[in-house]
Amino acid sequence: MAKSSKDLTPKTITEVEQTLSRTEQYLEKNYKTLLIGLGIIVAIVALIWLGKALLTKRSNEAQSQIYQAEKYLEMDMFDLALNGDGNYLGFLDVAKNYKFTKAGNLAKYGAGISYLNLGEYRSAIEYLSKYSKKDKVLGSLAIGAIGDAYVELGDLEKGVAEYIKAANFAGNSFNTPIFLMKAGEIYELTGKYSDALKMYERIENEYPSSNEGASIEKYIARVKLLMNK
Repeated sequence: MAKSSKDLTPKTITEVEQTLSRTEQYLEKNYKTLLIGLGIIVAIVALIWLGKALLTKRSNEAQSQIYQAEKYLEMDMFDLALNGDGNYLGFLDVAKNYKFTKAGNLAKYGAGISYLNLGEYRSAIEYLSKYSKKDKVLGSLAIGAIGDAYVELGDLEKGVAEYIKAANFAGNSFNTPIFLMKAGEIYELTGKYSDALKMYERIENEYPSSNEGASIEKYIARVKLLMNK
């Protein structure tokens, strides 16, 4: 049971008064420090809130700007997709002006694909490599497109490495067999028949219901025939 004020002895009252006095002295001594600390916390919270608000605004702006560039890409108008039309920005400016936004990141992918179709393979590799590959489907397509660029440049070794990377990154029955097939065909083209067979058999075993799986037996038969020559 809690003691009433009548139960407090003079000694207890003195101890309480000393404790209160020490607390008051501490607060008086450290008042400015505590106030500054509180101010810093409030400022940090305010900055975080402001940063999120600004990022949301910029993200919305970027999304409205990239929309037309994506339309131009769908229409195979790659130069307009890259550089814009005077009213809307192209992928290059969206990527440059709206960093740290989802649309700004997506613009790097769009720029890479546009450059690939324009035959500017080094630039395609540059932008596709900068694209942050969080989405499994689009990320695997970006990696695979890097492989396409290397193949076009004549670097088949790097090309096939990117195809295998894309296949493993995707991990699905649509993208993975596409890139396994591309890797197998490059291996077959360069006379690496045992490696080609591994790619084809992986499609047969893991993705038999895919489009590539439906016709994979003839590829396996062909590469086995080449291995026995």
